Amino acid sequence: MSTSETAEAESAAEEGWDAVRDLPPSAKLVAKTLEYNDALTQSQLAEETLLPPRTVRYALNRLEDVDVVSSRFSFADARKRIYTLEIE
Repeated sequence: MSTSETAEAESAAEEGWDAVRDLPPSAKLVAKTLEYNDALTQSQLAEETLLPPRTVRYALNRLEDVDVVSSRFSFADARKRIYTLEIE
């Protein structure tokens, strides 16, 4: 990776965390939990953070609104979504 590509990646990460900085504490906790665990379902996030499922759902919606979290369907159970953090 060239120096300019590295600088761009770091800048994008800073912008992502800047967007998270203005969100509620529950969204920050969910983002940090996703940073340490690559991909989790909503129920796994609730278990890891000790937050109620409704609060986790709200936090994920807020994180998706600022484009720092993405989701995809689980191959193991199509009823569930797997969430990943898009900030490097």
